[in-house]
Amino acid sequence: MNAHPATMLPGEPAPFSQTLETDSQPRLLLVDDEPRLLSSLYELLQGRGYRLTTAPSGSDALAHLSRQHFDLVLLDLRLPDIGGHEIMDFINEKGIDADVIVMSGEIGIDAAIGALKRGAYSYLRKPYSREELLSTVSNALQRRRLTLDNARIANQLENSEKMYRYLVDSSPDIIYTLNHEGRFTFVNDRAYQLLGYTREELIGQHYSILVHEEDLERARYVFNERRVDERASRNVELRLKCRGGNGHDRTFNTTLMTISLNAIGMHVPDQEVRKLEFFGTYGVARDITDRKRAEEVISYQAYHDILTDLPNRILFKDRLGLAVIQAKRKQTELAVMFIDLDRFKLVNDTLGHVKGDELLQQAAGRLKECLRKGDTLARQGGDEFTIVLPELRDRDDARMVADKFLEVLQEPFDLDGHEVHISASIGIAIYPKDGESIDELLRHADIAMYQVKALGKNGHSFYHDSMLEVSHQKIALEQALRRALEHDELEMFYQPQIDAMSGRITGAEALMRWNHPTRGRLSAGEFLPFAEENGLMLPISDWMIGALCRDMLHWNAIGGSDIRLSLNLSPQYLDRGDFFEKMRGALARYGISPQQIEVEITENICIRNPQYAIEQLNKLCQLGVSIAIDDFGTGYSSLSYLHRFPIHTVKIDQSFVKEIHQEDGHYPVILAIISIARGLGLNLIAEGVETEEQARYLRANGCLTMQGYLFYRPISLQDFMAALRTQSGGALRAVQA
Repeated sequence: MNAHPATMLPGEPAPFSQTLETDSQPRLLLVDDEPRLLSSLYELLQGRGYRLTTAPSGSDALAHLSRQHFDLVLLDLRLPDIGGHEIMDFINEKGIDADVIVMSGEIGIDAAIGALKRGAYSYLRKPYSREELLSTVSNALQRRRLTLDNARIANQLENSEKMYRYLVDSSPDIIYTLNHEGRFTFVNDRAYQLLGYTREELIGQHYSILVHEEDLERARYVFNERRVDERASRNVELRLKCRGGNGHDRTFNTTLMTISLNAIGMHVPDQEVRKLEFFGTYGVARDITDRKRAEEVISYQAYHDILTDLPNRILFKDRLGLAVIQAKRKQTELAVMFIDLDRFKLVNDTLGHVKGDELLQQAAGRLKECLRKGDTLARQGGDEFTIVLPELRDRDDARMVADKFLEVLQEPFDLDGHEVHISASIGIAIYPKDGESIDELLRHADIAMYQVKALGKNGHSFYHDSMLEVSHQKIALEQALRRALEHDELEMFYQPQIDAMSGRITGAEALMRWNHPTRGRLSAGEFLPFAEENGLMLPISDWMIGALCRDMLHWNAIGGSDIRLSLNLSPQYLDRGDFFEKMRGALARYGISPQQIEVEITENICIRNPQYAIEQLNKLCQLGVSIAIDDFGTGYSSLSYLHRFPIHTVKIDQSFVKEIHQEDGHYPVILAIISIARGLGLNLIAEGVETEEQARYLRANGCLTMQGYLFYRPISLQDFMAALRTQSGGALRAVQA
């Protein structure tokens, strides 16, 4: 009997592992040499959700089994060419995945035993009932489906276990389990990579062999965690010991949770489970050593000055607060010092910021060597340091430390071959007399330090209540000085410069005065240094340029156009980028000839930013303004500036002029300056001439232009114009020969 064409499928069937999932119709191969029985079997199974193929002989069955996949073979044992046992042997030899139901009319037991030995699912003896066949086929396919599902689940479990083991051993964290005694029952490979202990060395060992001695108490609670869910320990930091001789402990962030027998499948004897509700702990330990080190670095940098490695102002306030609490508890005194390095800015501007930083580092090292172990030295910023000295016996302790500071700072500093000298101004406040709060103590120490600066620097001073009044006066002075600009309280005075041969006024130095509403007229020295410190020199200098140009219009109108005006220039004003444009604009606006203007500079201007200063001064020279160097001979590098800077005039400082007491005396410094000016072809002016002897000595040695009280004090514009009018009338007082 030929196979029914309708039951044949073209091409190779899908693998059996996919058949029951992707194809809902199982494939059945019906093998019988009786056409009537084969047709009857086909009709019985048709329409029941099966895909049927028939084979009337053994050779046809083998051909179908070789080409296609079948889930179930219904096989007659007695076939004309090849027997059923041989077909089953073929199925087994080829590893064909198909179940077999044997249908046979043989009565002997041997045929059935042979079929079952070869793996037949069932043996049906002909004639069989319809229900028996259908039930056997259904049961065979159901068992097959269950077997497949079990195989798939087992395969998934095996893959999951492999994946889990891979993930556990590849984890960046240490994963472990402990029994109820705290001994390791499992640990992954990461423990060896991080700690140097193999799995074999740790299994059975107590966790305490790994924990740093100082963390054992905390570890006792963490490694014996019995709680579950959200109550379990999270993110507990412990230090674990490493093996390998690197000497470093590693810090771990440990997350723990309790495990149960059913969930994890840890094999503990039944009676032990009944006896112990808690029997083990599962943990994940993450290495946070690098993070902790980074946090320590960040924390250190947040509370320390990077340049000097000293505590910064935040940490200093914290330590001062603790010291105050301690002093209050013990009823003792403590001292707070505020130190400002004198002449640091000069060094910084002269040698550059790199050398300035080196100076700060060396100074900090010297200060630190003078302190006790419990004292704190901190850098406030710039060249300012603060110190707290706890547990003083008396004020003399603080005095001795301050004296020691001054002593060590007076020793020269070597900055790559540059020998530098500095000093310090130190203010001291004592707890509780000078304040009980951190801010009070710091503020009063700061006030005392400024008192030292006002008295000439290079010293120390204890705070006194009277200093607070001075500080308040400075604040009031700043406010009043700002109002002075608004209310036109500033005025320019002029000190004439005299030709010693003719007695005529050839120039004048502009000097500022403040007509204070309550204190009267103040000289420049009483308020301009304060203006320099508080950022008021820029608006004051702007006002001065305009005021001078307006005044020159008045004296030019009465014939004073040949009088040269000398004006002192603030270093801050020169540093400002628009200084030159402001000067040029003012001269053009008022119609003043630049040749009438001489700008006086000091050595301080030159050393702040030499190259920039040279550029600015060259611009002025190109405009027609001349340059004078004031207080010549008092600095360190004046001679070099005469070559580097476009200087036209040298002014002999009054400190040298005051030394002249006899007309026929010998004063080598004066003679040297006159000789230098003459050799370089520079104009020469002597300042502070107050006696006839001084005037005659200077004139006799070649200095013919002078200014000082011998001739004129600084006078107002009205008096200066009156002097010019008198000079024009020929009544100017002549200098006696």
